[in-house]
Amino acid sequence: MRSVRLPILTLFSIVAGSGGALAQTFPTNDPVIKQMWDEGMTARSQAASLAQVLMDSIGPRLYGSPALEAANEWVQSKYREWGISVRQEQIGTWAGWKRGYTHLDLIAPRIRTLEGIMLAWSKGTDGPIEGEVILPPDLANEAEFDAWLPNAKGKFILASPPEPTCRPAENLASLARPETIASLEKERADLQRAFAIRLARLGRNAPQKVIQAGALGILTTQWSEGWGVNKIFDASNDAIPELDVSCEDYGLLFRLASNNQGPRVRLDARSEALGQVPTFNVIAEMRGSEKPNEYVVLGAHLDSWDGASGATDNGTGSITMLEAARILKATYPNPKRTIIIGHWGGEERGLIGSRAFAEDHPEVVEGLQTALNQDNGTWRVEYIRMMGLTGAGAFFGRWLAQLPSEIEGEIDLDLPGVPETGGSDHMAFLCHGAPSFRLQSNYPDYRQYTWHTNRDTYDKVILDDLRNNATLAAMLAYLASEDPDRVPRDKRVMPPRSNGQPGAWPSCQPARRTGG
Repeated sequence: MRSVRLPILTLFSIVAGSGGALAQTFPTNDPVIKQMWDEGMTARSQAASLAQVLMDSIGPRLYGSPALEAANEWVQSKYREWGISVRQEQIGTWAGWKRGYTHLDLIAPRIRTLEGIMLAWSKGTDGPIEGEVILPPDLANEAEFDAWLPNAKGKFILASPPEPTCRPAENLASLARPETIASLEKERADLQRAFAIRLARLGRNAPQKVIQAGALGILTTQWSEGWGVNKIFDASNDAIPELDVSCEDYGLLFRLASNNQGPRVRLDARSEALGQVPTFNVIAEMRGSEKPNEYVVLGAHLDSWDGASGATDNGTGSITMLEAARILKATYPNPKRTIIIGHWGGEERGLIGSRAFAEDHPEVVEGLQTALNQDNGTWRVEYIRMMGLTGAGAFFGRWLAQLPSEIEGEIDLDLPGVPETGGSDHMAFLCHGAPSFRLQSNYPDYRQYTWHTNRDTYDKVILDDLRNNATLAAMLAYLASEDPDRVPRDKRVMPPRSNGQPGAWPSCQPARRTGG
């Protein structure tokens, strides 16, 4: 079966009005849709103010951190303020960790404040520490490395290959000669290969040996191939500080060390390990008036990585669903089916919260009319894949055809699509065969610049599109709730795998209830 991607207006041959007045853009006279537009797309919208509190005041929401606990409490307070039933459901425990500040300075052969940040769950320092920055030794074998190990004491170890340039590929493509680009690509490959060989010769236990030998810290870099942007994940050890250093500053340290110019750094980094702490989903609910045992689920994960503010991953998704709930309460307070809004915990550690919810609430999976998840950045929703459910496209076509053209006009449906094998929290329901979909925005920009990076901050949010997406989610939830029919669960014939074996529907994985 071939996957067909069609604009919804073409699919249903609907022509909406094109004038400037709002009334000309509504293909139906549905008063609820019009009220939702007024509530979500005008000055009554609260999307911007909600986003500012979550992203600026509460900030990043690492799983197991006090900041995520604060976000859970704040989200619940908003639902109570709006008169929507809300609760916390414990999903397990995780290693608690509280981030403090990170100050990293080059102090020789010159002075420069460096852009560096502790990786999540890293051990901090008990005050400022200073030491020389060195490369892993270029030795013939592990025995020579063991003899060298005393030299690691009191040093900071560079643990990543450098980049030959921190200019993005699109910048080089527009300004550099093809010969220059080819030369830089070769240099990058050579640097990575040489560094990998150097580390391999030291043996698999080299990092642990360096730590045991008394190294002061480990410095790494993971460039995201954009101006000034790095991926920020978690530390590989809990014994000594481990930092990500910006592409530019890491290259400086690497060059100084490679040329025996005596780089020294001063580090003052604070963190606190909190032991195992309870973790939760926040679940809001608007009980159905006619079909309470059938469900529409709006979802987004509330946890984030913490190299920046967790703005587009997934503060925007969280605010989309929070604001959608406010719009629903204001315009559609007595839904036909039960509407659940799930703010999932632990997505970044393996879809923990949504998987736990599906495990703990089989009645919701069984009675699911549709689930809608948002988890990829800012920009308008432009693409909804039907995830291999062959009967879903007709429902989305019918629903989208009732929306203002300003909202649905750029949305493509992928018919029938294929189910993802990873993805986000929609998979916790889709793996059971339940109708579960993601509302997708432009992905390459998000992946390069804000997904898990040190630049995922409030200023990257496009507020017009946030308002649009929240209003879209509310409208779709309303139409799914009102639809007299259930979204069918018929599955497509899966395409064969790359090895020629028959394709299979994705299997459900158990929620990881504890760890860290």
